[in-house]
Amino acid sequence: MSGAGTPPFGLPPVSLGTWQLRGREASRAVQQALALGYRCVDTATGYDNEQDVGAGIRASGVERGDLLIITKFPEEDAGRERETLLRSLDLLGVDHLDLWLIHGPLDPDGTLAVWERFVEAREAGLVRAIGVSNFLPAQVDDLVARSGVTPSVNQVAFGPRWFDPALLRHHAALGVAVQGHSPFSENDLGHPVLKAVAGQRGLGVHQILLRWHLEHGVPAVAKAASPAHLAANLTAGEFALTSAEVTAIDHIAHDAWKGAAL
Repeated sequence: MSGAGTPPFGLPPVSLGTWQLRGREASRAVQQALALGYRCVDTATGYDNEQDVGAGIRASGVERGDLLIITKFPEEDAGRERETLLRSLDLLGVDHLDLWLIHGPLDPDGTLAVWERFVEAREAGLVRAIGVSNFLPAQVDDLVARSGVTPSVNQVAFGPRWFDPALLRHHAALGVAVQGHSPFSENDLGHPVLKAVAGQRGLGVHQILLRWHLEHGVPAVAKAASPAHLAANLTAGEFALTSAEVTAIDHIAHDAWKGAAL
């Protein structure tokens, strides 16, 4: 097997996350997000909302070719990859995924076995690109060495709490795109540095967090349900942080700038 990691599409700066959204709330959020201009929707088999996400996509009226749809395979379903994929496609109401991710690593042999089925699904045209989620650099290295196929994307928590420039350098060298998930739930929204930057700019902490991801070249998956929050998250692409602001937020992981005045 062989393959390069670069996906056949560009991930947008902000994608819609749907974790913990179900039923009518999920469908409505997807429909509203697409109406506002979102063009990438992220879900997972484990979220138990693929049918709701699909209903929102259909209700939006946006052409399938204008959308990127991501779902994630639960690693505990190893051995049922094709069955799980076909069910995801049926629930979402589409004939292919744009990106299919292994939601989390198994042991090296288990991960490789799942990955081989992922490659088969890509070659069959059921998915455009394949990747992983929550993998450490060493786990990515092992997968590439054993399979010869580089993941297109590694979707990880990359907020200030988990800031890891070494991971960015490692993945860039391999051609693996990094996409940040859970920017709000994985970080302290009340951290004084984030509040200081947001307050001085008259913006929300959520917007500052998303912009910080983009300053590091990391597109983010952000969950929101209300039209106001959906719209606010999209504005992360409309302003820039200063180098001092970025550095201050970088240091949150080391607790060196706690309470610092900017």
